[in-house]
Amino acid sequence: MTEGGAVRLDKWLWYARFFKTRGLASKLCTEGRVRVDGTVVTKAHWTVRPDQVLTFVQGRHVRVVKVLDVGRRRGPAPEAQALYEDLAPPAAETALPRIDGPVAPFSRPSGAGRPTKRDRRALDRLKE
Repeated sequence: MTEGGAVRLDKWLWYARFFKTRGLASKLCTEGRVRVDGTVVTKAHWTVRPDQVLTFVQGRHVRVVKVLDVGRRRGPAPEAQALYEDLAPPAAETALPRIDGPVAPFSRPSGAGRPTKRDRRALDRLKE
């Protein structure tokens, strides 16, 4: 689990309560959406140690946190907040732009028949 003050990146993000499940944290890591000391990470098993700086997007905010401790478990919120120092706390003016108005739904012309496998995959990508 923790060897010499280090822990997996996905576990640490979950321990620090940035993500509800470890699977969500792991997905963010494998998509390359986390930076550790400026290096893009594409593996969830990347080890995190104290004094490293993590940068990632959470919701509409870019989070920059400094690791203070690796933690032993996913505990209550005060215990989780002791694991990091927030270098750029989320504020309304630092939020990523929001798309205003409704997003046009995927539509097919009337009488076009059943969607093909390719159409279905395009629809799934659009819904994500």
